[in-house]
Amino acid sequence: MKISFHPKILDTLPGYGKAQLSHDISAGLTVGVLALPLAMAFAIASGMSPTAGIWTAIVAGFLISALGGSRVQIGGPTGAFIPIIYGIVIEYGVQNLLVATMLAGAMLVAMGAFRLGNLIRFIPKTVVIGFTNGIAVVIFIAQIKDFLGLRIDHLPGEFFGKMEALITHLNTVDIPTVALSVASIVVLLSWNHVARRFSALSRLPGPLAVLVLATVANAILHLPVETIGSRFNGIPQQLPGFALPELSLATLGKLISPALTIALLGAIESLLSARVADGAIDDRHDPNQELIAQGIANLVAPLFGGFAATGAIARTATNVRTGGRTPVAGMVHALVLLAIVLVLAPFASHIPLATLSAIVVVVAVNMGEWHEFREIRRFGIAYRTTLLSTFFVTVFFDLSLAVELGMVLASLFFIYHMSNLTRVERLPLAELSMLPGFLYPDGSPRVVAYSIYGTLFFGAIHKLETLLDPAQAHPEVVILELHHLVNLDTTALEGLENLCKNLHKHGCALILCNLDKQPASLISRSGFAEEVGINNICGDIYGALARAKVLLPPLSDDGQR
Repeated sequence: MKISFHPKILDTLPGYGKAQLSHDISAGLTVGVLALPLAMAFAIASGMSPTAGIWTAIVAGFLISALGGSRVQIGGPTGAFIPIIYGIVIEYGVQNLLVATMLAGAMLVAMGAFRLGNLIRFIPKTVVIGFTNGIAVVIFIAQIKDFLGLRIDHLPGEFFGKMEALITHLNTVDIPTVALSVASIVVLLSWNHVARRFSALSRLPGPLAVLVLATVANAILHLPVETIGSRFNGIPQQLPGFALPELSLATLGKLISPALTIALLGAIESLLSARVADGAIDDRHDPNQELIAQGIANLVAPLFGGFAATGAIARTATNVRTGGRTPVAGMVHALVLLAIVLVLAPFASHIPLATLSAIVVVVAVNMGEWHEFREIRRFGIAYRTTLLSTFFVTVFFDLSLAVELGMVLASLFFIYHMSNLTRVERLPLAELSMLPGFLYPDGSPRVVAYSIYGTLFFGAIHKLETLLDPAQAHPEVVILELHHLVNLDTTALEGLENLCKNLHKHGCALILCNLDKQPASLISRSGFAEEVGINNICGDIYGALARAKVLLPPLSDDGQR
């Protein structure tokens, strides 16, 4: 198999000029300053240090843009990963998280190399909405501790333990922290309205604006709230060391499932982001190249202390809105973050955790597609069951289990609906009354014909049972008209083989006619054509009737065979 590796940047370099470079630099600067507070906030919410979040955005963000299959994709840590990363950190520790991230990276590279990018689109909308809204609720609940300033030393990863800890420690609410959290949310929600009135502020993203305001206020007033400095001792003003994560063979097998969850969620989110961006810039991304780039980014980022990264829809949309049209904008965004760390790291010690928590709360609320819950009554039981099951299992138990359950339910409902669409109908065959020897003296037919519509597969194989009713006399020839049968699987083929054997057991014959391309190919390749008899496979119903006339034995004087 030939592995295709063709980053999108190669398509954008021919004809690249100063005008586009100016637009890309401008977009990269804007997205870079937007990514700073989000990277720190998502990292802290995931149980990691803000430094890890920043270096994830720098390293993974640069590689995703440089090697990806989208012109405008911006990569980095995202809110969707928070519950997954937090759960891995709590259960297995930071080093094993880095190992799981690298395993996920290898899986993503393999998915892209084997050209599985388009298969991600087969995940139903109900499953995507269910786990997206569920993740939003999990993120919101996880932020209650820092939003209220609760004194909880260890917040459990699983839902019921987390809720118990939050409720038990509600009496430790810190009023200054709550006040700053609420003020931060007010600024975030009103920033766009305020910024529109002042052109100088119009390009300053809300998350960065509230971060700057809260940090300056805390540095001047020395607010009695927890900060990055008090919890993490600030952000190092230096490049991170290159190191392999510590690998424990005892836990490696246990990390396969979390790694697969990271890989699948990363693939879904990145390709969804790229597809949304395609509509905005009238382009088409390469999903397989995008998966390879995502995989390489997740393989490399942990070597610098980073963790899971994927395409970020909000940052990608900002890139498009501010003029970014080539991967250069995403690479500039990573370099802007690098410059900020090397120059402004000492000021990060004053950033209040309450403000970062408020930023994540707003992200969680905005990422949920809550209107889908209002519209759910308009859809059937399959839609409701799949969406709500995925949602509740995501919130109460685990995202991996939720996606697995959602896919199983969606598949079962799909099989059920497809089975209902498969029909086996008896053809009237008015010609029989005019053909000598085709009827018994009592007028009952010696030949019956059925037409099969739709797809004959393992979920609809029971439809063949209607062709032989034990309570009735068997016809001497059964014709299956298959013009409307668009697909036949091996289980259904086995059903046809059993039907043929049962008919032969009763001295009856089976004729197939008018086969479509796929059923004809499978019947030929499997050897079933020889079992039925080459002469018993006809081009149309009239040929089948002519063949039936040849097969029918003469009736005796008493009307019997």
